[in-house]
Amino acid sequence: MTERYDLAVIGGGIHGAGVAQAAAAHGYSVLVLEQTALAAGTSSRSSKLIHGGLRYLESGHFKLVRECLQERALLLTLAPDLVRMRSFYLPLYRHTRRSPWQIRIGLSLYTLLAGLAKDTLFRSVPRREWEGLDGLNTDDLRAVYCYPDAQTDDAALTHAVMRSALSLGARLEAPARIQQAECGDDGVTLHYHDSQPRQCQVRVLVNAAGPWANDVLRRVRPSPPHCTVDLVQGTHILVPGQLRRGIYYLEAPRDRRAVFVMPWRDATLVGTTETVYRGDPAQVRPLPAEIDYLWETLAHYFPQHRQDERQLLDSFAGLRVLPARPGAPFSRSRETILLPDREHRPRVLTIYGGKLTAYRATAAAVMTRLLPSLPDRTPIADTRSLPLHPA
Repeated sequence: MTERYDLAVIGGGIHGAGVAQAAAAHGYSVLVLEQTALAAGTSSRSSKLIHGGLRYLESGHFKLVRECLQERALLLTLAPDLVRMRSFYLPLYRHTRRSPWQIRIGLSLYTLLAGLAKDTLFRSVPRREWEGLDGLNTDDLRAVYCYPDAQTDDAALTHAVMRSALSLGARLEAPARIQQAECGDDGVTLHYHDSQPRQCQVRVLVNAAGPWANDVLRRVRPSPPHCTVDLVQGTHILVPGQLRRGIYYLEAPRDRRAVFVMPWRDATLVGTTETVYRGDPAQVRPLPAEIDYLWETLAHYFPQHRQDERQLLDSFAGLRVLPARPGAPFSRSRETILLPDREHRPRVLTIYGGKLTAYRATAAAVMTRLLPSLPDRTPIADTRSLPLHPA
């Protein structure tokens, strides 16, 4: 007998888990197919930040920043053991691209978008405190600002969201791969493989496969529309040493890109890079040039690392999905794209891009887009009030 579900979700990263939770909370039956393991891809290889995206203000993405700051506030309440506020330090040097007055305006707007609550305020760090900033280079230092944002364990958060979805009745199959999907007038026949070939009927297929999204679409008939995207590799390195004060938001000396240096599991995490990637997403690896770039940035701002023998505790690389267009990846839009196969009553919807911080809002937008394709169900929960717990 053919199994039936309201939704099937392809992908067990944070967005797949978020959609599964949102759909199950709406009262829908949900099947999640993950090709390897939960959070095995980008959702365990991010910068581990739950933040509004201060740098996105410069490109005018005010709506995105506001949404992320609202979601940050919500996650601090729903997942206090997984998402914690941290002090972020932003040092400005003589050669820094932005002047202190520009940064002050940006931080003021950031605070305004966060709601002007007490725990959203920034401050100028007085000169007498500079020597206590974890060995930060003070040569040619003009000013230091401190503002609040949050940090998480991205993989643990993904697992917590999926556990919430499962508690609401969703079903997870991992490892399991989609083989092909055939769209009919009222739904999709889905063929997949776990330990053996299987088939099910679903009303809607949600493609949350991240870097594999277009590969999934190639298995769907008739062929749905797709976006032309670039996969952009971001590498991080983990090195010895502990930061006591917080997280540092720096400009890489080579190209003035943003790089974060942050405490992580009794060591120091440095990232990230932006390198267009052309290969198999499963084979993404840190490049020697990227590791050199991050070491160079770390040693420039924290001179104690200049004498190190580059002891590398770990390195990892993840992939962002960004619209394909000329120019540096850093300058491209970070807006999430929701692409349905048809305007009315979509049968397939693909998620391109998306931010860890805004996963819940993205899932809510997906559900709003899919409601015309789904039967009436009685909601059993609201993701705005569902607590998330570590394992």
